[in-house]
Amino acid sequence: MQVAMVQDQVRVIKALAHPARLEIARALAEGEKSVGDLQALVGGDLSTVSKHLTLMRRAGWIDCRKHGQQVLYRLACACLPTFLRCIDEIAVRSSDCDC
Repeated sequence: MQVAMVQDQVRVIKALAHPARLEIARALAEGEKSVGDLQALVGGDLSTVSKHLTLMRRAGWIDCRKHGQQVLYRLACACLPTFLRCIDEIAVRSSDCDC
C-alpha cells in the first residue's frame, strides 16, 4: 500500500479519535443535528465544537447544510454507524482479554 494512502487512512481515523468527536458521530448516526444541539451534547464552547466539526468534515465523516441561520450537520459516510458498532465489539473483547 502506498505511503500517501496509509497517511490518508490515519488522518480519517484520527478524526474520530477524541471523546467529543465520537459523541458527535454517535449523535449524528441518529439524524441531523444543529451546532447548538451538538454543543449541548458535548459541552464546551462553540469554537471548540466548531473545530471538532470542521476536522470531521474535512476527514469526510460528516457534511453540513444551511437552513436559514442554522447550520445542520449529518453523516456523510453511511458506514460510520457500522464502524462504531465494530469498535464497540472490539473494545468489549479487548477488555475481557487476560493474555
